[in-house]
Amino acid sequence: MPGKWVIQTIVKQHRYKLLLTYSLFAVEMLGLLLRPYFLGEAVNDLLKNSYNGLILLVAAHLLWVVTGTIRHMYDSRTYSDIYTSLVVRLMSRNKNKDLSKLSAHSNLSREFIDFLEFDLNYIIEAVYNIAGSLILLCFYDAQVVLLCLTMLIPVTVTGYIYGKRMRRLNKLRNDELEEQVNVLATKNTIRINQHYNNLRKWQIRISDQEAWNFGVMELLVIVIISAALIISSKMSGKTLQAGDLIGIYTYILKFVSGLDTVPYMIQRIASLKDILHRVELQTDDEKEVDPEPVFSSVA
Repeated sequence: MPGKWVIQTIVKQHRYKLLLTYSLFAVEMLGLLLRPYFLGEAVNDLLKNSYNGLILLVAAHLLWVVTGTIRHMYDSRTYSDIYTSLVVRLMSRNKNKDLSKLSAHSNLSREFIDFLEFDLNYIIEAVYNIAGSLILLCFYDAQVVLLCLTMLIPVTVTGYIYGKRMRRLNKLRNDELEEQVNVLATKNTIRINQHYNNLRKWQIRISDQEAWNFGVMELLVIVIISAALIISSKMSGKTLQAGDLIGIYTYILKFVSGLDTVPYMIQRIASLKDILHRVELQTDDEKEVDPEPVFSSVA
């Protein structure tokens, strides 16, 4: 599969840079995930005239701020370097390829790098919010955890259907995009108008699909929030402190935030799969000169 080689070669060539930036992001997300817990503990301790919880809260926040600042500065340098090297080699090594496809693949290459820089971070953040919230909710109320786990079933089914539709729509849109330079070269007003209307049509259909899925997901979200509030308010045999309530509701919201990211993740992954079928990263292992990866178009 061509797309498999794209990912493997990118990761291999820039593995240390990518490992560092994703490690920094993981630490950043850990600090963000633990902050509500420390906030709840700070409230409970302050009600007992203790500052221990507040000190832990400040430390967690500082960890998040420092790590996030370093990562943002490092990311811009890392991903701009990756994109520049790839797109330059794409143009220099494939001079005899169809210009329209070269132009489209150059844009798609930028989209692929954007996936690594931004979308993969969203996915990691969603995993932290969903898995991390479930783990920390176990320390408060197991019933809420069971409710959240149950809600993952309809979310999974909805996501599967949404993913299939988005893969088809992204393929059709990118098919049209690959013809853009050739269409513009005709200087035929009717043909150009038709081309952009086709792009508009596919973009609208993609947007409509996103809107429908958003509506379904938000209905599931309100069910989770309402049921969790009812369960927490009727907890028997437990005396909840104010800080505990803050922790429970904050982690429910984080879990919901993770679910809200699922449709976006599916759409971007569907788009990436189509890109990886169109743009293949090659390695010149058999050549002694310049054995770095290059792109070549794939039909």
